[in-house]
Amino acid sequence: MWIIGCDFHPSWQQVSFFDPGTGETGERKLVNGDGEAERFYRALPVPSLIGIEACGNSQWFVDMLQRLGHEVWIGDAAQIRASYVRQQKTDRRDAAHILQLLMEGRFPRLWTPSAEQRDLRQLLIHRHKLVEIRTRVKNGLQHLMLNRGVQKKHKLWSQAGQQALRELPLEGWAMRRRQDLLALLASLEAQIAPLDMAAKQAAEQHEQARLLMTQPGVGPITSLAFALTIGDATRFRRGKQVASYLGLIPREHSSGGRQKLGAISKQGNRFVRMLLVEAAQTVVRKDEGFRKQYQHRCHGMAKGVAKVAAARRLAVRLFWMMRTQTAYPEIVRIESSPRVALVGRHGD
Repeated sequence: MWIIGCDFHPSWQQVSFFDPGTGETGERKLVNGDGEAERFYRALPVPSLIGIEACGNSQWFVDMLQRLGHEVWIGDAAQIRASYVRQQKTDRRDAAHILQLLMEGRFPRLWTPSAEQRDLRQLLIHRHKLVEIRTRVKNGLQHLMLNRGVQKKHKLWSQAGQQALRELPLEGWAMRRRQDLLALLASLEAQIAPLDMAAKQAAEQHEQARLLMTQPGVGPITSLAFALTIGDATRFRRGKQVASYLGLIPREHSSGGRQKLGAISKQGNRFVRMLLVEAAQTVVRKDEGFRKQYQHRCHGMAKGVAKVAAARRLAVRLFWMMRTQTAYPEIVRIESSPRVALVGRHGD
């Protein structure tokens, strides 16, 4: 089994390889587009171990290696770079450094989702992008109404509001803009509706998502996105690690015994973090325990900070529901017990 460190780029890649059987080492530059890279990996003994940094637009490469029977490890790019002490950075050095980490057993391997999980993620992301476009279209229609002195807010999307929008006296390009935006809105609604149904069905069929939906205020989109992002909950030992993974902990720059905390780090999955903040506002209305803690925080901090704190608490609860396979009523009882509360104060 060969061990290969790969510095991947969209059009080409630099590799450093080692053959444990003969002790042979070497390096090559491979072009992706003309099939040179595939021929190189096809000629390797199966299975070989290939390590690459986590990067975008590389899924086809990982799929190809797995199809050929090789083992692929994807590493944390930040940790790989942090372990590189030299100030000179080249593609050859990067590939050699990845190979060295693999050989020494120090490669910071990341958890990777399955093909089914990746496909469901595409469903949620595609729906989210269309919803964002729909929001911009609705804002444009609201602007047309406000510019004519008519303010209906959410009532604009009722049947009466839509009638008033169509009867609004407009001329020239403003009338054309209304016509195009209404047509675009109808088209987006027709595209989003089946995606909503597909996401709901996928959540109902997903064991972990069904468990998370027992939490009041957490719907199919948030539960499915959270379950697909966390994946194997046992890879996290504490709730703080999940909050850090999702970017819901404050930045810190402490030194000399002085603690300096800033805004949240916003590292991790931005889409899931946004869903948690939105879901937390619904949970606050439906969950008495959440509501009391949220209202208490609002007295001593900005409302936006309190919302993020509620989102962090929600993320930790959902994680423990997955980790312990415990539904909503029971997880609340466990959280309120003295022993668990003591553990929570020390590390969630």
